[in-house]
Amino acid sequence: MTDQRLTRLATLLVNYSTRVKPGDWVGILGDVTVLPALREIYKAVLAAGGNPSVMLSDEAMHREFLRNANDDQVNWLDPAQSLYYDKSDVYIRIGGGANTRAMSTISGKRVQQLAAARNPWLRTRLERAAVGDFRWVGAWYPNEASAQEASLSLEEYADFVYSATFCDREDPVAAWQALGAMQQAKVDYLRGKREVVLSGPNIDLRLSIAEREFINCCGDKNMPDGEIFTGPVEDSVNGWVRFSYPSIVGGRAVSGIELRFAEGKVVEAHAQENDELLQAQLNTDAGARYLGEFAIGTNFGINRFTSNILFDEKIGGTVHMAIGMGYPETGSKNRSAVHWDMICDMRTDSTIHVDGELFYKDGQFAV
Repeated sequence: MTDQRLTRLATLLVNYSTRVKPGDWVGILGDVTVLPALREIYKAVLAAGGNPSVMLSDEAMHREFLRNANDDQVNWLDPAQSLYYDKSDVYIRIGGGANTRAMSTISGKRVQQLAAARNPWLRTRLERAAVGDFRWVGAWYPNEASAQEASLSLEEYADFVYSATFCDREDPVAAWQALGAMQQAKVDYLRGKREVVLSGPNIDLRLSIAEREFINCCGDKNMPDGEIFTGPVEDSVNGWVRFSYPSIVGGRAVSGIELRFAEGKVVEAHAQENDELLQAQLNTDAGARYLGEFAIGTNFGINRFTSNILFDEKIGGTVHMAIGMGYPETGSKNRSAVHWDMICDMRTDSTIHVDGELFYKDGQFAV
């Protein structure tokens, strides 16, 4: 019997997040382990009049590819996938797998080689989304591997996921609309402002948001959601930050990351664990050493670290930054094959000032 909360999630993704309408070409993407979620989304897309294309992936085959594909195979772009990114209307991806450490023995350089080869797909998706030609959302299906990573039972983890997405409520849409209204007030305040200064035990950073737009994230790109973000002026970032939690890339955790910026560029970087992967990310291309995103997490329903960036970057009382690719709709001009989020806790002895005015203190908005 299907969990009613999963049915609500599928309906939310199709009717609220991506607003599927009759005739839309809708991609439904996910690993074979998340089939129950893909089936519910498929039903919801049909009910909305959309034309679904199911694109299954498999963790074992992906690992085989990374280990054994030659350079020509890595650089080849599947024409069917290219056509999809060029012409489709909607992208719905469901995360989840059998083993969160399945890629631990794959080198960071190899992971970035594949990301660089497939960067045209990412760039097309973001550029089309920025002008309103492509609606997309990413979500998660509760599974044993992710539950174990979060130190929870599967039942507890499912409760966490559906609570974070508001799908444990009768009307999830109303809850997301209420969060969106709160966040819009902050976005309106920030419009036209110029300088952001972050201070605290983990951060001493200054950046410009002049002529950049903050985006109100209330469930239309990520589910769960709960953040406001922008792309900082590329050469404006100066200072230092120590990220509070491990950052996961390619199935590997990079812990104890510290970055120092000068005129926007990362000039010093080290990690306590998997430093090789951090350096590989930063050396992918010129844009990988600049910030493409600065964001404030607002979802206090996400109250624990789970080693899953989809949830963790939204933790209320944190900020996160992404090196690499910026979102064009913010005004960001940074381009890269990398977009890698890192989280800094601001809940203790920490402040954000905007144009000299206190905007945020110890994890709470002050305006």
